[in-house]
Amino acid sequence: MMTLYHMQGSGNCYKLRLLMAQLELPFRLVDVDVLRGETRTASFLEKNPNGSVPLLELEDGQFLPESGAAMFYLADGARFLPTDRFLRAQILRWMFFEQYSHEPYIAVARFWRVFSPDGGAAKEDRFPEWMELGNQALTVMERHLSNNRFFAGDDYTIADIALYAYSHVAHEGGFELAPYPNIKAWLARVAEQPRHVTIDWRPEQTAEDLR
Repeated sequence: MMTLYHMQGSGNCYKLRLLMAQLELPFRLVDVDVLRGETRTASFLEKNPNGSVPLLELEDGQFLPESGAAMFYLADGARFLPTDRFLRAQILRWMFFEQYSHEPYIAVARFWRVFSPDGGAAKEDRFPEWMELGNQALTVMERHLSNNRFFAGDDYTIADIALYAYSHVAHEGGFELAPYPNIKAWLARVAEQPRHVTIDWRPEQTAEDLR
């Protein structure tokens, strides 16, 4: 059985929990408290020298860090990662977009609002920049979704999982989604996918917790 080292509430970790739930893959969770420095211990750094979660441990003992790489590995051969070369390139395009133009602002703003003891007060001077650049990313997504149901082709893929993870909780970082009706409709479509689970779901929960 695979093991996922994760932090509950992290969007990057949620990407893998959601994908594995939808693939019906058994796995166990190991909670790692990033805020207490547990990713910086010697034992954890042996597993992932970058000192971050999520970290996926495969059945053969190999370790695979980085949410995008782990999703690509898990989805290979499944419907969430088509074999068509152009569609796979489109998936990577949007996954790179998420990591470079979306996550650094939307996820970071949420992190400081939700997880920091002072509610982000220490970073208050950074929020205007995060809001501006995060909204730029949302605008790119909104325009794409004006003519597309999903981000890569006509079907739900890991590109949608990558963008959904932090987009659906963007309001927790201070982003208002009302100006983005296409994004809101897409969020609803993602949530309607078979075996969708929420960001709070854990694999030890029963099948009845899956929607």
